[in-house]
Amino acid sequence: MKFEDALKTLEEIVEKLESGNLELEESIRLFEQGVKLSLYCRQQLQQAEAKIQRLVKNLNGELELLDME
Repeated sequence: MKFEDALKTLEEIVEKLESGNLELEESIRLFEQGVKLSLYCRQQLQQAEAKIQRLVKNLNGELELLDME
């Protein structure tokens, strides 16, 4: 799943939960799904941050991405 898709789904879940029109079981199911999506989004952001932190200037003063693996 792409980050953007996960974030959009998470936003939709939040809207549904905030509406207050759901039954308890549906609210719990959506909450669980939202937590999973939130963790996925956090992981994706942490990976992106790690890539950004590996950007360094090379000898010509240009930014270059180093493969740290």
